[in-house]
Amino acid sequence: MGPTLTHIALHVPDLDACMAFYADFCGLRLIHQRPAKGSRIVWMAEPGREQAFVIVMMPGGTPRNLAADDYSHFGFALPSRDAVDEIAKRAQQAGCLIWSPRDDPFPVGYYCGVRDPAGNYVEFSFGQPLGPGAQPLESDGEWSSP
Repeated sequence: MGPTLTHIALHVPDLDACMAFYADFCGLRLIHQRPAKGSRIVWMAEPGREQAFVIVMMPGGTPRNLAADDYSHFGFALPSRDAVDEIAKRAQQAGCLIWSPRDDPFPVGYYCGVRDPAGNYVEFSFGQPLGPGAQPLESDGEWSSP
């Protein structure tokens, strides 16, 4: 067995704001926290995936100033196009929408982009061959287009 991706760790300028964002927009919940040099380090995960993948957040980061055409991001799958539209509407109201909902050819699907309080981009998508309900790869390691 090869390496398995288990977490990503981020220094963030406002730990509480980032925790609130990932809880509210992404449905992550706090699963661990510990003191660290006068502050704390937190682990957040999707319910039911606590032992598969976590986001670790630590205070002390500087805000990221990504360009609008920088597509570096964290990706979250949603169950429908309507769910993408709802996230985009909430993000617009909160002033953090960066990519309005749009359709791109398979395997990208329907998605929007939101900026977290640290300046990271977060994509919310429907129709990608990743996440819950994804179809298995073909025998040649490629996805079959729907």
